[in-house]
Amino acid sequence: MRSHKKYIELALKLAEKGKGTTSPNPIVGALIVKRGSIVGKGFHKKAGQDHAEIMAIKDAGKKAFNGTMYVTLEPCSHWGKTPPCTESIVEAGIREVIIGMKDPNPVVNGFNELKFRGIKTKIGILEKECKKLNEPYIKWMKTKRPFVVVKSAMSLDGKIATRTGDSKYITGREARRYVHQLRAELDAVMVGINTVLKDNPLLTPRLVSGRTPIRIVVDSKLKTPLDANVVKNEPNKLIIAATNKANKAKIKKLQHKGVNVLIVNTKKGMVDLDDLMKQLGKLEITSVMIEGGAELNSEAIKAGIVDKILFFLAPSVIGSGLGAIGDLGITKVDRSIQLKHLSSKKIGKDILVEGYL
Repeated sequence: MRSHKKYIELALKLAEKGKGTTSPNPIVGALIVKRGSIVGKGFHKKAGQDHAEIMAIKDAGKKAFNGTMYVTLEPCSHWGKTPPCTESIVEAGIREVIIGMKDPNPVVNGFNELKFRGIKTKIGILEKECKKLNEPYIKWMKTKRPFVVVKSAMSLDGKIATRTGDSKYITGREARRYVHQLRAELDAVMVGINTVLKDNPLLTPRLVSGRTPIRIVVDSKLKTPLDANVVKNEPNKLIIAATNKANKAKIKKLQHKGVNVLIVNTKKGMVDLDDLMKQLGKLEITSVMIEGGAELNSEAIKAGIVDKILFFLAPSVIGSGLGAIGDLGITKVDRSIQLKHLSSKKIGKDILVEGYL
């Protein structure tokens, strides 16, 4: 059992190499072991390309015969963009398959298929770690909605800006680099129109080498300037969520630049965030990081769309200023929102606190 965990841990590290490039597919790592030596390694690089199991089999060649495969996610057993991995595993002569977690995709039944084909198979090794790696995929596969993270950087007294609105930069470069890495790994970054008008952000992962995520602007009345940085920089990767109040001529101008303008249902005259998540899910966006201000943060939490919160705490005190979360309608302390599975770590001079709703 200990060796099983050791090899699944190595497969998880392999899987991480696919972060930011596999969506809407899961992140998967696989390796083949024979007589205590690793003879083949693989990870899923991109949707439509070989799965991790196939990469590991190709890497191992003839050495795969009579070996043990370790894979972080249940192998597929159906025809999709690629052939079923179970067939390749059987053809390679692999004698045993150790699986980290079950695939939430209802059409996948690789565990039972491999057992039926006479291959010794175990599932549920380091399952918790495997599930954490694929949080977005799991939620999207089960609900067809993206996994939503609210990220905020603040002082120790919970302020994201001074009373004059100055906010650059509360946290240090290491924390900002960490956020840019997340931008490169997740499908989309979302802000409200107030952030666009006030800060004119790029929302790109400039501090790391990685692909630019889809940028989403929640903009009920379509106030986004045509010369905003998010419009000028890769407009084909910009989604503006507006309502039927949006100016039709401006919609056409933005569409002409390559921007995807989504008309979303309204709730109290604003973009209905629940409907927006439904539409984003249909676009195969599996993860969204909200980097907005207090208002968007609170509206997202109230709408029940948030799965995870990331708070970066800087070793500073601001006093009067802007808070990280707006009004949640909470009047009693015992009715406050309690985060689950809380964890923290130091990043540079700042502390990252992570929890789930």
